Amino acid sequence: MDRGTVGRANRGRLHVEVRTEGRSEVVTPVGELDHHTADLLREPLEHAVEQGRVRLVVDCSGLEFCDSTGLNVLLGARLKAEAAGGGVHLAGMLPVVARVFEITGAEAVFTVHDSLEAALDT
Repeated sequence: MDRGTVGRANRGRLHVEVRTEGRSEVVTPVGELDHHTADLLREPLEHAVEQGRVRLVVDCSGLEFCDSTGLNVLLGARLKAEAAGGGVHLAGMLPVVARVFEITGAEAVFTVHDSLEAALDT
């Protein structure tokens, strides 16, 4: 994704917006995160870390579905951000997505916030 000209990407079932708020890079996926759409989220997360934006906030309030591929994208971003001195904060997960994190145990390795505002306030 060329962030110089576009602030979002869309491949049918997933739309991703990226913006900077203070010291955080806010990445907002909307739709379904799965094997077919995972790169739409992976690319802006990796780009942010490469640019030194290592406090990543993923606004999950519009994420309707997340499979194991999507979970792996977020786990990979977490590892890269933490290696660079930052982290990944997840905000506003819908119950169906939160359940995936709960049953896999992934919720224990992320900082999870009830809302985007709460994630940005920390």
